[in-house]
Amino acid sequence: MKIILNEYDFLTKDKKNIKTGRKMAHENILVVEDDEDILMLIRHNLVKDGFNVTAVSSGEDALNKLRAAIFDCILLDIMLPGIDGIEVCRTVKKNPKTQNIPVIMVTAKGEESDIVTGLELGAEDYIVKPFSPRVLIARIRAVLRRKNKETQEVTNTICINNLEIDTGRHYVSYKGNRLDLTFMEFQVLHLLASQPGWVFTRNQVIDSVRNDNYPVTDRSVDVVIVGLRKKLGDAGNMIETVRGVGYRFAEQV
Repeated sequence: MKIILNEYDFLTKDKKNIKTGRKMAHENILVVEDDEDILMLIRHNLVKDGFNVTAVSSGEDALNKLRAAIFDCILLDIMLPGIDGIEVCRTVKKNPKTQNIPVIMVTAKGEESDIVTGLELGAEDYIVKPFSPRVLIARIRAVLRRKNKETQEVTNTICINNLEIDTGRHYVSYKGNRLDLTFMEFQVLHLLASQPGWVFTRNQVIDSVRNDNYPVTDRSVDVVIVGLRKKLGDAGNMIETVRGVGYRFAEQV
């Protein structure tokens, strides 16, 4: 029997569980499972824990859902009718639009070769049936934490016109050459480059980079800008002076 469920199913049944005062997760999880009892068990526990759940029972339905909506994680059975889980995982990881969605394989196929195949295709985790719902939820949260951390690391890198600013590593390079910046130079450059085209007053710059060990004044901001332009070389004109106001980072050179 084909099963296609979404987060609105069983609303009455799950209402008491949802109103527990627990912080809601709200991540969107796609569950692909053809065993109705297991699918209901997974869905019930995920919804109770605050996840939004869409559940399907075939590989074809899973791929159709992925074309129509955005998901934060996929729980994927291997033994599915029609397109099996291995092929679904392969398709997901080959598509640039879905390749970053974490896949957790949940299956009765627990042989080492099956696990290796799933992981080599790009699955982030592999859970063998029977399983504990609490362990399943813990695995999902662990995968989502890793995904969020990776996303944050990418967000912390600014790339504009051959200039790369990595806040995590406190690293700046221009055309592949590393620039040796002081603490204040790095802070000011990152502030300006984080919002190209936006004008920052000297007071805003001071408030942003103020530090007990680094007293900042209007004059010191001007000195930092001069130093930055010199170290940036031909890219120094990316930092523009707005007379009577402050500084901005050019949107384009």
